[in-house]
Amino acid sequence: MVAGSATTPAVSLEEVHSSVPIPKAGWRRLFAFAGPAFLISVGYMDPGNWGTDIEAGSSFRYRLLWVLLMSNVMAVLLQSLATRLGVVTGRDLAQACRANYPRPTATALWLLCEIAIAACDLAEVIGTIVALKLLFNLPYLWGLVVAAGDTFLLLALQKRGVRLLEVVTLALIGVIAVSFFAEIVLARPDWAAVVRGFLPGLDPNRTGDSLYVAIGMLGATVMPHNLYLHSALVQTRAFDQTAEGKRQALKYNLFDSLLALNGAFLVNAAILILAAAKFAGEEVETLQDAHRLLPEKLGTTVAAALFAIALLASGQSSTFTGTLAGQVVMEGFVRFRLRPWARRLLTRTVAIVPALLVIALAGREPPIPPPEEPAAVAAAPAEMGPAVPETVPENKASPADKRLLDLLVLSQVVLSFQLPFDIVPLVHFTSDRGRMGEFASRGWLKSLAWACGVAVVGLNAVLIYLQMDKWADSAEAGGWNPLWVHCTVGPLALALAAFLAWVTVYPVLRRREAPEGELAAPVLAPVRYGKIGVAVELAGTDDEVLAQAAALTRSHHAHLVVVHVVEGPGAQLYGSAVDDQESRDDRRRLAELIEHLRRDGLPAEGVLGYGVPPEELTRIARERGFDLLVMGAHGHRLLADMALGQTVAPILHRLAIPILVVPTRPRTR
Repeated sequence: MVAGSATTPAVSLEEVHSSVPIPKAGWRRLFAFAGPAFLISVGYMDPGNWGTDIEAGSSFRYRLLWVLLMSNVMAVLLQSLATRLGVVTGRDLAQACRANYPRPTATALWLLCEIAIAACDLAEVIGTIVALKLLFNLPYLWGLVVAAGDTFLLLALQKRGVRLLEVVTLALIGVIAVSFFAEIVLARPDWAAVVRGFLPGLDPNRTGDSLYVAIGMLGATVMPHNLYLHSALVQTRAFDQTAEGKRQALKYNLFDSLLALNGAFLVNAAILILAAAKFAGEEVETLQDAHRLLPEKLGTTVAAALFAIALLASGQSSTFTGTLAGQVVMEGFVRFRLRPWARRLLTRTVAIVPALLVIALAGREPPIPPPEEPAAVAAAPAEMGPAVPETVPENKASPADKRLLDLLVLSQVVLSFQLPFDIVPLVHFTSDRGRMGEFASRGWLKSLAWACGVAVVGLNAVLIYLQMDKWADSAEAGGWNPLWVHCTVGPLALALAAFLAWVTVYPVLRRREAPEGELAAPVLAPVRYGKIGVAVELAGTDDEVLAQAAALTRSHHAHLVVVHVVEGPGAQLYGSAVDDQESRDDRRRLAELIEHLRRDGLPAEGVLGYGVPPEELTRIARERGFDLLVMGAHGHRLLADMALGQTVAPILHRLAIPILVVPTRPRTR
């Protein structure tokens, strides 16, 4: 396989691409397509949603249920557009952005998306450590250790295929749904008021506050990285690449999205309804406050346990999708592929660092007493005098609790900044008939999509403005000049607005190379290699690499340059002046190899490099003017792969020539 070719971009999620077979007919066909939307749906019920849902219910009761319904309709529309892009074009949203925007624009979009993924992962980390604190009274610092360790669980699941990952995620969603179903049964809400909550409107007495919460609910619901991930996940199904096959895939994926996202809507609605039924009028500043109030309001400690279990399941399930989204975004935008463990550790480290700083600065948090059954106080014997209630924890949350909540809110604001930069390209691409053909969005769908995009952009702009005011007020209360907020966040917001305008108008201004409705035919220019380089190890593993290089050299009448890099401390320190036993042996073996190739009729010469293989191979390839480089890829496992498999990837991103990567194995005797 020629790696790094611009004409043959890698497919999305290569390890599981087209890995799920599709039966010809019957209910098994529907079951085979089910799954991607359920992986996506966990992003719509992650810990970031919990805070806004609880705040909406406790502050405005059922009045803002319509916001959840509107957000769900938008989510279904946007996710269906993402699946349409992936199914029809065979590209995910990140790959489409790279192919259709200038390189600086695509790079900026990638950086913004990476920030959003880190912010989402931060919310998942906070949800996990808070849930562990509530369930096991585990200190936050130890909770961070556990949150970092779930990386290895994810990697183990990924290796066993996408279907197992979907099943595990569905099981976690089931835990969340069952927990809140039980809590709703215990809460006994006012169902007439619930129905009235779906009528649009704000609290007339607190219009500004209810608008702020409503926009926050929207920003927390529609997750930007889900659009990238969904456009890649639908390609894990091996459907027919015909017009009819794509039409069938779109139909089944739409059904999958409707089922999964409406399920996520019901979970969010259950959280809001629970908060409205039992927390109205209470000061619920943190998730810990909600956990503390549940036994008192519902009359059983089981409610608190169910709440914490659902929170833990929410954080873990969202972790899975965040990692996959990071892989899709990095590979699609910059064609840079990290090993899964490295990608996961990078994302999780970026998320853990701010949480660790907050916990360290907030000081030691007090332990959470186990929830008491409310009836226990009334059971005191009469002869002992009036019953003395047990010590109740303070209603005020600890500094660590409050700062973690502030961090959770900040993560949702960051997601709000990012969301428009996903929606606008998605609507552009799916409306383009030259790209989508007969599957391009029709007039009514295009109008609806743009209306949705304008609404999301406008509401998020208002949210950012309101959040700036809140930060300014907090800065002033803390003795800081509020101008610091306006002079930092303000210009950043304006710069992002200008960049969004560019992202919006560029596809319109871009000159089309093919007429509307026609696909540009590929230009197949003749290829001739004059000088071919081949990297060898001189350790009995070069047979396959040399065979490929020799075949290309003969067919192209090219000149063959055999390169070996002498490694070790001596080579790095003294370079070509090194004269230890290893370097002498390498010179002798290379000379013998060149003599053998020449006797076989190949015009060959040998070159030795000294030091770090990727750097030396890159230097020699540039100095000698290689047209093609042939390299070996070894099937190392586990720790050996981490230590030895680090040569190919750096070279792919340093050289602008084609690179042929050949699987190799040790020579058997």
